[in-house]
Amino acid sequence: MHKTLLRIFILGLVVAGIAAAVIYRDALSAEALEHWVADFGAAGPLVFMLIYAVGTVLFLPGSVITLAGGALFGPVWGTLYNLTGATLGATLAFLIARYLAGDWVEQKSGGRIKQLKNGVETEGWRFVAFVRLVPLFPFNVLNYALGLTRISLSHYVIASYLCMLPGALAYTYLGYAGREAITGGEGMIQKGLLALALLAVVAFLPRLIAKLRERPMLEVNDLKRRLDTDENLLVLDVRTAADFVGEQGHLAAARNLPLEELRQRVDELEPWLEQTVMLVCRTDRRSAKAAAMLAKAGFSDVHVVRGGMTAWLDHGWPVEDVQLKQE
Repeated sequence: MHKTLLRIFILGLVVAGIAAAVIYRDALSAEALEHWVADFGAAGPLVFMLIYAVGTVLFLPGSVITLAGGALFGPVWGTLYNLTGATLGATLAFLIARYLAGDWVEQKSGGRIKQLKNGVETEGWRFVAFVRLVPLFPFNVLNYALGLTRISLSHYVIASYLCMLPGALAYTYLGYAGREAITGGEGMIQKGLLALALLAVVAFLPRLIAKLRERPMLEVNDLKRRLDTDENLLVLDVRTAADFVGEQGHLAAARNLPLEELRQRVDELEPWLEQTVMLVCRTDRRSAKAAAMLAKAGFSDVHVVRGGMTAWLDHGWPVEDVQLKQE
């Protein structure tokens, strides 16, 4: 009972704080932050980081605070203070969500939600690193959402701090360059160009990270070897049912689930969520699309077989073509 009341009290505080932040959002500006920080003298950096942390919990726009940090403290100390404040706020939001609803979500989650949750937890720090480097979701929402998983707190904090560094550096420097331009500092052109270069690097990061995360295609020879050793894996043929029993035939170990039906029937593959899945089709185009769908659904070890059934038949290896194989 005491724990329930405490949770209700914390939830009430957070909701009230968010409501106040929305109402008085216009009061948050670089000028206001500068006045608040200046009033505290030597303790100004600590106050700034505290404001950043609380602002993160209350869904205040982090970009405004980050730019202000660059303007107030310069590119080096500004980056440190921005990054530390953002990480503190992200950690607070993570812990609040875990304390308020972590147990409830663990008990109630099922189906696709459970699949996604398990996929995130399997990736662990790698998932945190990816979403920090590639901002697919709103930063403030993501902090609370990750608190509802079983990701380790230490992994969350370390991955967040390190992988938010590129963005923090770029936006902090942009704030610093803007302040220099307003005050007429030296080297404005060079500083402006450097700020744009840093922003370009941050903008390019999503493509780079996505490319690095792509698993290399599996050669058909490797598939044959793994099947011959009776390795526990799922061979998923994503061609249509007609093609599955058509002229190319299919692998004896394969299960047919057409690409067009994969999104609706992905729950059928839940036992393989954390196991090895090999994707085959006529070549490998449909398999690549299926791999992207399964990755989004939380499957942790998906491989596309290069060349698909065409490559398999080029080696003269046996196939089945009599009837549709069912599990």
